[in-house]
Amino acid sequence: MPARFSVALFGVWIVLLGTAVVMLDGLPRGVAYALAGLSAVAAVVSGVRRHEPVHPLPWRLLTAALVASLAGSLTYQLTPQLPGWFPAAVRPGELPLVVVYPLLAVALLIFVRLRSGGRDRGGLLDALTLTAGAALLAWMFLIAPHVRDGTLTGSALLFAVAYPVGDVLCLAMLVRLLTSAPRRTPALVALGAGVTALLAGDVLYGLARVDGDVAAPAATPLLQIAFYGICGCAALLPSMRELTVTVEAPAEELNSYRIVLLGGAALIAPVVLFLQARDIGDGVDLTVIAVLSSVTFILVLTRLSGIVGTHRQAIARERGLREASAALVSAADPDDIGAAVRAAVAQLLPGDVQHRVVLAMSVAEREDDGEQARVLASRAEEDRAAGSIARLVPTRELDWAVAIRLTQFSTVLRCPLVLQDRPNGDPLVGVLHIGAPAWALRGLLHATEVLASQVALALERIELSGEVNRRNSEAYFRTLVQSTSDVIIILDDQDCIRYASPSADPVLGREELTGTPVADVIHPVDRGRLAEVLTKVRDGAGPQQSLDFRALGRRRQAVMVEMQIRDLRMEPTVNGVVLTLRDVTERRQLERELTHQAFHDSLTGLANRVLYADRLEHALARARRDGSTVGVLFIDLDDFKIVNDTLGHAVGDQLLVAVAERISGALRADDTAARLGGDEFAALIENVWEPGVVEETAERILGALSQPFNLNGEMLSAVASIGVTQTPEADNADELLRQADLALYVAKGAGKSQWRRYESDLHSAMVQRLELRTALDHAVNEGHFLLHYQPIVDLHTDEAVAFEALVRWHHPQRGTIPPDQFIEVAEESGLIVQIGRWVLEQALHTVSQWQRILPPGRLHYISVNVSVRQFRTPGFIDEVRGLLDTYGVDPRMLMLEITETLLMRDDEQTWQDLQKLRDLGVRIAIDDFGTGYSSLGYLRQRPIDVLKIDKTFIDDMVDSPQQHALVQSIVGLARTLNLKVVAEGIESPEHRDTLMRMGCPLGQGYLFSRPVSAAEAFAWLNSHARLAA
Repeated sequence: MPARFSVALFGVWIVLLGTAVVMLDGLPRGVAYALAGLSAVAAVVSGVRRHEPVHPLPWRLLTAALVASLAGSLTYQLTPQLPGWFPAAVRPGELPLVVVYPLLAVALLIFVRLRSGGRDRGGLLDALTLTAGAALLAWMFLIAPHVRDGTLTGSALLFAVAYPVGDVLCLAMLVRLLTSAPRRTPALVALGAGVTALLAGDVLYGLARVDGDVAAPAATPLLQIAFYGICGCAALLPSMRELTVTVEAPAEELNSYRIVLLGGAALIAPVVLFLQARDIGDGVDLTVIAVLSSVTFILVLTRLSGIVGTHRQAIARERGLREASAALVSAADPDDIGAAVRAAVAQLLPGDVQHRVVLAMSVAEREDDGEQARVLASRAEEDRAAGSIARLVPTRELDWAVAIRLTQFSTVLRCPLVLQDRPNGDPLVGVLHIGAPAWALRGLLHATEVLASQVALALERIELSGEVNRRNSEAYFRTLVQSTSDVIIILDDQDCIRYASPSADPVLGREELTGTPVADVIHPVDRGRLAEVLTKVRDGAGPQQSLDFRALGRRRQAVMVEMQIRDLRMEPTVNGVVLTLRDVTERRQLERELTHQAFHDSLTGLANRVLYADRLEHALARARRDGSTVGVLFIDLDDFKIVNDTLGHAVGDQLLVAVAERISGALRADDTAARLGGDEFAALIENVWEPGVVEETAERILGALSQPFNLNGEMLSAVASIGVTQTPEADNADELLRQADLALYVAKGAGKSQWRRYESDLHSAMVQRLELRTALDHAVNEGHFLLHYQPIVDLHTDEAVAFEALVRWHHPQRGTIPPDQFIEVAEESGLIVQIGRWVLEQALHTVSQWQRILPPGRLHYISVNVSVRQFRTPGFIDEVRGLLDTYGVDPRMLMLEITETLLMRDDEQTWQDLQKLRDLGVRIAIDDFGTGYSSLGYLRQRPIDVLKIDKTFIDDMVDSPQQHALVQSIVGLARTLNLKVVAEGIESPEHRDTLMRMGCPLGQGYLFSRPVSAAEAFAWLNSHARLAA
């Protein structure tokens, strides 16, 4: 429950109990009284537990005081009344009631010690003063009557005196607590009100006893219940925690409240004396003494009050001057000083006094008004002689520039700002004017003089700081000019150097340039241009931006400088034309290199795509003007990706550089070779006037690339495809490039080392190729492939000893499509992996059927082609092993044909995979041996069983001695390495006979059989038929 609701409910409950105490009698009244006391005890205990003060001891003592008060009151009320005003015997309730006062006084004392830490000596004296007065009253009206009466003796008198003494003690502690608090919290106010209620009830009860009344006044029980309720509320308030926390002691300040309190305490004795004299009746002297002492006390207190007010004002002025001093020290300019002065004056004057401040920091001099100038000069001399003395002057006597701002005031406080021994010799810094009512200004004379001296020092400090900064700036810029790498030159009207900064030596190579014509430091080529620019600058029409000139540096070598030229002849400190030179030789060189890199290929040095497109646009523009023809060639290396994958990118880069050199060598001087990216090149053929020039260039490029490349001791062959087009086919760059790209695509489809010219039907061919790719994807998913088998023949017996599995595509509309028409598309799309897996599985399935029927040894093996991409597919070795196990085929019955490009890269993983296949028993053959990027070095690794000689070597073998020697060397090499040889493409008996004479044991080709179905192949095997005549 929130604290405010708890306090409200408790307060309502106490009010109801107080009402019951007033309205009820006898036992019900006692019950209500007891409930009020018990509720107060419970409230204090609950508040301590809920708010957890740092020091709970005083609250526990307060709880004990409440318990004692409740016990004594209940005992007192329930004990039968004894006759007499005070009985000789003490009533049972007296002792607990007397115990209340020391408990309460100790609790209040602990509160005081915890709050103030015993540091408030003035508060202690104030409390003692008030206590002394209260003690006098207690003695005169509550204690003395009992002592003089003589009816009470012994313990009865002791208890009668204990009550007022306890009240005085508690009052002293309460006043000490209230005067020591810098801020009166709700809990403190409530606790003070509760204790005050208790003391008031005791006073009323004591006065009643003095008058002889046995019964307590009606207000006493209510005040007692108020004591219970208010103390309980104090404990329930959250601020009760602050009563036991030490707070910063307030400044000793004699405010009006304390003066009245002390005055009232001091008047207690005279007032009592006056009352006593009145009661005696014949105490005239006593009356006079009492009256005069009272008057004297009042006068003294009034004087003290005035002194205190003056002291406060002095403290406020001191504080204002101190704050103004701090603000003036941090002021950075005269505006900051003016703001600080206005803030200080506002603090020095009473808050409700209208005023205005004018700070004149210089004396105006008017040449057109001699009389006014003399008056001002005379007043300035008076100010210098008077020094910083503030005086009141009529507003009308001020300079009109100041008076017009202070017209609402008749009198102005005027104080000169004077400093002796100023660097300029004039002690007068300025004048401070304060406009306000005259009575307010009279009290500011001394404070204004102090403020004026601080303002004068601040103004002088700012002036000196400005001078120091100005001198430092001059030194800084002088150092900057002398140490900067830029050369600063000032020319006179004859273009001779009047000044040159020290940085001219490292740039121009000459230490002394004064008097030298500027043309002597400029390269002869640029001297005339500089003279023209200087003339324009002097005429006001010079360039605003920097210009580049070639200057002469050390050993008269050319240095590129960036020059800015400014005409500062009208500036008295310069009086000349200023040249600012900066050596930009290296930067211009870097810019040229960056420009070259932006338009040239970083690897080959050829033009890149951007420069090629730009030159093509210019070539077309010239062709439209002069009627010449422009040709465009797109060149793409065949199988270059295989070089990168097998031999590495370093070898690939070397090959690209070599290819670029050969392409450039095959072009004319006016033509442009470019590398468009990767293995794509282009050639721009300009100024063509005769037909066939573009085509001849394509032939020259293919011829240049057909020669092997010697890279790091390895001989590599590189072939390319070229797409050709020229301006009769198109009249803009984009169209020419598109046509050349289409022609290149057709050339690559026609085979290796081919060029094709763009024709109008190439677009339809491209569409057909895209349709073919889509149909191939569908065929892979639907299984539209057939497997044919071409026999591998023993050339001596003409009998089929093995078969090569060859895939065919059975197209629904186009019929059977041979592999040379779709394998390239399959390679591009990645479908070759799925097709190769299907071929391998079907071939093994067929062999598994054949080997169950054929006699052992009739079929040596089945040969299956494996692409590079399929071989490098993760898990290929496990796939082969799994298919062999699935179909129960002896691994020796399987031969995998790989291309030599797979072996060109010195890849340990490739050799490991081949060795794993060999370990299984699978045979390895190199297909098309001797073509492409050929190298014989890998044969030394020897995880190979068979070399297959490509058909291109067999075709011309009979008629060409070179080809004959090449084939014979391959056969001899295989025999030396103990490898089998299979010749492909045997189409005539002469081919067969020649190979037999060379010692080639096996062959295949149309001479023996075209690829046939599995059934026909099995029939030949089963019949042992000879396949050639």
